[in-house]
Amino acid sequence: MTLISEHIESDTQERILVVAERLFRQIGYQKTTVADIAKELRMSPANVYRFFDSKKAIHEGVARTLMGGVEDVAQAIANRPGPAATRLRELMTTINRMNSERYIGDSKLHEMVEIAMEESWEVCVAHMQTITETIAGVIAQGVASGEFEAADVPLAAMCTCHAMVGFFHPQLIAQAQSKPKPGPSIDQMVDFVLAGLGAGKATR
Repeated sequence: MTLISEHIESDTQERILVVAERLFRQIGYQKTTVADIAKELRMSPANVYRFFDSKKAIHEGVARTLMGGVEDVAQAIANRPGPAATRLRELMTTINRMNSERYIGDSKLHEMVEIAMEESWEVCVAHMQTITETIAGVIAQGVASGEFEAADVPLAAMCTCHAMVGFFHPQLIAQAQSKPKPGPSIDQMVDFVLAGLGAGKATR
């Protein structure tokens, strides 16, 4: 395949995903058909199937794009200069804010996330792994600078993500908003995580 044809194919795939996401937001994932997507793009359903072998594959592509946006912002925060504790706090609160804005305020998009959890779990697992690795990178920097104490950085990152799951997971965020129960705020939970990592001990 030539470079030109590869570029055209990549561009067409991107257009399909953009249109699919728009339709998923407008009418919902369940009601959107491949024929609807093809009609918006002025191509035949058979042509869409040349690039994605099923509606599920399109759905996974859209989910990867949405989750990738969160991953990119998280990595950008992790790459900034400054204290590791400050960056880790911003990283965790930003993930919560983005997932709340993207999925909870949009019922159609929330439906798509629920289906991804059921039908495309591997996409979700890959996303969680990426976020865990990004958090591990910040923790490792904090350990190196003396801000944090963690003998096992990967384990510390995994524990951090588990502690924050109620603020990261779209379905749990939605449940907390619809049926509030007594519990810590996100700032209180972040304080707890940072304390567990030994933040502030070096300055005492």
